[in-house]
Amino acid sequence: MRSALIERKTNETNIKLALELDGQGKISGTSGIGFFDHMLTALCKHAHFSLQVEVSGDLVVDGHHTVEDLGLCLGQAFHEALGDKINIRRFGTALIPMDESLAQAVIDISGRPFLHFDASLAAGMLGTFDLELVEEFFRAFSNEAKLTLHLRLLYGSNSHHKVEALFKAAARALAEAVSIDEKETGVPSSKGVL
Repeated sequence: MRSALIERKTNETNIKLALELDGQGKISGTSGIGFFDHMLTALCKHAHFSLQVEVSGDLVVDGHHTVEDLGLCLGQAFHEALGDKINIRRFGTALIPMDESLAQAVIDISGRPFLHFDASLAAGMLGTFDLELVEEFFRAFSNEAKLTLHLRLLYGSNSHHKVEALFKAAARALAEAVSIDEKETGVPSSKGVL
């Protein structure tokens, strides 16, 4: 079973997170930020991950530390759950619409952390979620997951739809990248290591 348990405690957040890559597409627990929980639910559903989270964050300040630290923990869990990366597809891509919005995600589980984030999101809030935290979440996740992630919002007008399209695109690309390739006999790299 490809799974991991991560615990992280700082003066700003206290997080316990359990991830199964071959899960049921469900999440239990809450970040304390309604819209962010909605996005994590979409991510798990479309990546087919199971995720359990217990979070206590300094939301009296704002959501930044909670969102970033959850991204770090999720990335660490993802990296740990992949283990030796034998037989994975490694690459994943998705082009996902959400009504008038269209987003693209391209992933390489390369061992080289990198995020290219090209999404025009106006400053503002969706409920208690700061739109600036979308990029922060994906940067924290890609750094700790040790993967290359290119996220592009091709177009859109509704902020909710734009962000949801980005999360769903990332989810579908992740699902493809971690899936087992029956033709692959080892680590999918000419170097022999990822």
